[in-house]
Amino acid sequence: MSTIPKSVFTFLKALKKNNNRDWMQAHKKEYLANEKTLKQFYATVENNLNKTDEISKIKVFRINRDLRFSKDKTPYNVHRSVSFSRAGAHRRGGYYLRLEPGNSLMAGGFFSPEPSDLLRIRKEFEMDSTKIRDILKKPKFITAFGNFNQAYTVKTAPKGFNKEDPNIDLIRLKSFFVVHNYSDTEVFSENFNTILVNHYLLLRSYFDYMSEVLTTDLNGVSLLKD
Repeated sequence: MSTIPKSVFTFLKALKKNNNRDWMQAHKKEYLANEKTLKQFYATVENNLNKTDEISKIKVFRINRDLRFSKDKTPYNVHRSVSFSRAGAHRRGGYYLRLEPGNSLMAGGFFSPEPSDLLRIRKEFEMDSTKIRDILKKPKFITAFGNFNQAYTVKTAPKGFNKEDPNIDLIRLKSFFVVHNYSDTEVFSENFNTILVNHYLLLRSYFDYMSEVLTTDLNGVSLLKD
């Protein structure tokens, strides 16, 4: 399955207007049929990624919302999301896809890395930002993604870093990922799978760089066990 049928968005639009358990129960057959189709699409994406990468796991996010800490008590997400995890400790970074009428996107990179990884990344940028800036300024990268998503940053400088550092724009970030949005027309197109995977492939030089950073110390010595 290399295309996404319009029925997926038809269902999600209807769910947005009828976001309750009774409606979902009445339309469960339709929901399950769409999920089966989407999983086939995800499998095709995985196969295409595996031609140049190695994917260890596909995670399909639940349609049920976590209501414990939310004022919004509607029970269901009105989008479908999936992530593709890379295999092995030496491969860092991950691929993400969100399908939602009028708000579909792919993303890739490092969202809220654990504290030790976050510090290591910041220290690398503080020490030498040449490689990461070379990646970020590649024309195809800029055209597809622009720059790192700026939604998650500290206000001035993280503890232990100088707010006047020439690389403070990178050091202030708390996540290091990029985003590309898709129109509904693109999502339903026959070549959407190819478009999506090509955007993922544009991240490989970035992933290779970050994988090297996160598997070595500041002296470049490997942290991985033989």
